[in-house]
Amino acid sequence: MGRRKLVVGNWKMNGMRSHLAEVEAIGRIAAERPVVEVGLCVPATLIMAAAERKGGAFIGAQDCHMNASGAHTGCLSAQMLAEAGAEYIIVGHSERREAQGESDADVAAKAAAARAAGLKVILCVGESLDVRDAGNAEAVVSAQLLASLPEGAAADWLAIAYEPIWAIGTGRIPAMEAVASMHAALRAALASRIGADEAQKMRILYGGSMSGDNAADLMAIADVDGGLVGGASLTAEKFAPVIAAAG
Repeated sequence: MGRRKLVVGNWKMNGMRSHLAEVEAIGRIAAERPVVEVGLCVPATLIMAAAERKGGAFIGAQDCHMNASGAHTGCLSAQMLAEAGAEYIIVGHSERREAQGESDADVAAKAAAARAAGLKVILCVGESLDVRDAGNAEAVVSAQLLASLPEGAAADWLAIAYEPIWAIGTGRIPAMEAVASMHAALRAALASRIGADEAQKMRILYGGSMSGDNAADLMAIADVDGGLVGGASLTAEKFAPVIAAAG
């Protein structure tokens, strides 16, 4: 089954108004390759301005609160982010699971909140190096995925991003065979929860030091449906070859 490739840049805590020219340039590249769905998840401070300059790309947010409103100083609801111009939200990134102590239940609640606000969701899962070295990666990450899935999970609004924690920002990636095996295991886990047909429709992205140097090899793997890209998405020059590899 043909799944449209999805390539999303996660700018993390990077980006000022002076970087909006890169948003515009990436939007132009995206418009030239409509076969690929391209987006940028920028800091909340840039969402509104980026949405006005997005071209052929979409703009997303990097997190949201699970509640629609309330006494949550410093937090942003999915509705607020949607109003600012976000179309997607990343939930469950390892940097939030680890640094902010987010649980699987928190991630599922945030995904549900984003869905209720009309947003699409990229749900992240991944393992530590200790888990990988112990030989338990597929079982641990599959269990994490199932515990983080919101009710009503479906391919028209949800994508999964597999990010081996030890590969994020390090330049290291698992062997291609290991990536293929993990993505197949995650699709099987999805099938056990949402059915084989829906699982076949859902896109599973690879994240963790994806760049123009390795994107083509990674996205040639049968169950790799795109990428969640960090540092290589900060400039059009570096992001362009990743987008090209997806197309």
